[in-house]
Amino acid sequence: MEKATVYLVGAGPGDPDLLTVKAARLIANADVVVHDGLVDDAILALTRADARLISVAKQRSRHSVPQDGINAILVREALAGYAVVRLKGGDPFIFGRGGEEVDACREAGVPVEVIPGISAAVAGGAQALLPLTHRDASSAVTFVAGQCKGLTDQNWAGLAGKGRTLVIYMGVATADDICEKLIADGLSPDTPVAVLERVGRKDGRALRTILTDLGGMIAREAVRSPAIIIVGDVVLMSNAEDRLAALAREAEYLA
Repeated sequence: MEKATVYLVGAGPGDPDLLTVKAARLIANADVVVHDGLVDDAILALTRADARLISVAKQRSRHSVPQDGINAILVREALAGYAVVRLKGGDPFIFGRGGEEVDACREAGVPVEVIPGISAAVAGGAQALLPLTHRDASSAVTFVAGQCKGLTDQNWAGLAGKGRTLVIYMGVATADDICEKLIADGLSPDTPVAVLERVGRKDGRALRTILTDLGGMIAREAVRSPAIIIVGDVVLMSNAEDRLAALAREAEYLA
């Protein structure tokens, strides 16, 4: 590792076996590791005994250290001559604010390198045997953030539907709003959806329902973040719990 360098490393979904070889090597040799709260302890255990670990964990819509503060830590430690790993859950450039940290390093004249990680959508799809694309169902995938500034003002029309898959990160708390938004933008209430909770971990869950029941299922099953929502016909090909069949049985009973 180069001293006075910041490495933005994707920690993936939590399983150390899913780290890239380069990510594991950098983690094991870093002088300083600045890590998110969602990074699994098994990955942090790969660090050197004398490495300094700095947590910048985020809690519901609030950073324990603001982003400007995180940027300042990275620059400060690198300018002091340390090899710094900024360890981020998933991939640094998929809703990880990695771009902001790269900009901060560049502005300070600090060398920076990005090492990609397996994002939640990829890991969750693999765990649930849910293909994000499929020759018979989807030839396009879109990633969106379900909890961000101006959510209600965004136009999601065309992001989901026939031949397309929509993956929503950070959408558990706003599931009802997402359902209303997608239906208002023209998506059928019967569109299949899956919720993948704690993907890539041993206690992960995969649940399946239809769009109009999304918020209800999240409440019934007490789904908690981190979780992603997948919308589209590819959900029908998954190994997720078949809530679609349960809903059909309930509808038949009530009829």
